[in-house]
Amino acid sequence: MATQLLPSREANPLKDDRAVVPPSNRRDTQIGVLWGLLICAVVVFIIVVAHNARRGAVAARIKNPNVQGAPRPVRPLFGWTHWITFLQISTVVALVLIVVTFVVLWRRKPYHPILLMAIVCTTLVWQDPIMNWAPYAVYNPQLWHWPETWPLVSMSPTVEPFIVLGYVMFYLAPFFPAIWVLRRLQRNRNVDSFVWRHPLISLALLIYVFGFIYDAIQEILLIRTQLYIYSQVIPFGSVFTGRTYQFPLLWESSLVTAVMIPAGVLLYRDDSGRTVAEKLAQRIRGFRGREVLGTFAVMFLILNACYFVLYGGSFAVIRGSGVATSVACPWPFPEAKVYDPQGFYEQAGQPGPYSSGIWSGWATGQSGRPDVSPPVNGGRCSP
Repeated sequence: MATQLLPSREANPLKDDRAVVPPSNRRDTQIGVLWGLLICAVVVFIIVVAHNARRGAVAARIKNPNVQGAPRPVRPLFGWTHWITFLQISTVVALVLIVVTFVVLWRRKPYHPILLMAIVCTTLVWQDPIMNWAPYAVYNPQLWHWPETWPLVSMSPTVEPFIVLGYVMFYLAPFFPAIWVLRRLQRNRNVDSFVWRHPLISLALLIYVFGFIYDAIQEILLIRTQLYIYSQVIPFGSVFTGRTYQFPLLWESSLVTAVMIPAGVLLYRDDSGRTVAEKLAQRIRGFRGREVLGTFAVMFLILNACYFVLYGGSFAVIRGSGVATSVACPWPFPEAKVYDPQGFYEQAGQPGPYSSGIWSGWATGQSGRPDVSPPVNGGRCSP
């Protein structure tokens, strides 16, 4: 029987002669495409930021038409008038260093929980306008900022600056000294000690201490440079009350750890070598087989919820209760309208014009800015 010869690959015009791409190479290609798209998105974002950047009180919502330029009735820290420029340039340098460090570490240890947490801390920026509104955090209009009329950023009492993009240096920093101290305490104590039986509570307490001190020092100094102010504070628990650089020490430095603590606790590794965030993600059925995505989602949801509910919600209660009666006098940014949603500035004799800002109604526990009569014989904030 004659053997039938099959046509060779070269002789068969219907045969697909394309090389089969190994799965590993295909995956590398997909990752490369994703990184390319991410880089393009970052470049587009930077172009949009640069194109829309503003400086000064521009929008009619906050601009004081009676003032030209940006006179300052209060001397900044050490009398140096270049703090704003210095801080903005420092922010740009810091952001470049953060990005370079992140890329280098990511190439060495991709998907490391600390790097994922750094991304999550940065994403908190989207809530910043709301968190400026809640505690009366009023930024210097001379900062480079987003247009004041944009929907979300208009929540800020005056402007929403770009300087807040460095959130990761703030919310994640206390974790590192806290975990270092905790490991040393565990090393020098037996397994029946509190730090071994309750490591997460111990870590949370340490982060609170480091975070409170870190926040207090940083914010008090930045307020003195006139980067921003707290226009209204509760007299109890605050320092420098009534002055332009007043600071709600007990309230702000405590509540800000509501984000620092979960950020650090989620990164704690037990004897299994897995972080708390990774173990929580394993319990969610939808994330099985997608550990990195699950870990990131757990971090994102918990931190954003803590920031919105614990920090923002607590200050919203303080705001709605009307107990933040001490105003920062004199108003340090005369090129902008005085942010006075509850009339306390006008009651203290601070000249207008006034701005009630966004959410000055039900969200503040009132129906718009109240009618207030200025004091007859002047007041504490009178020129």
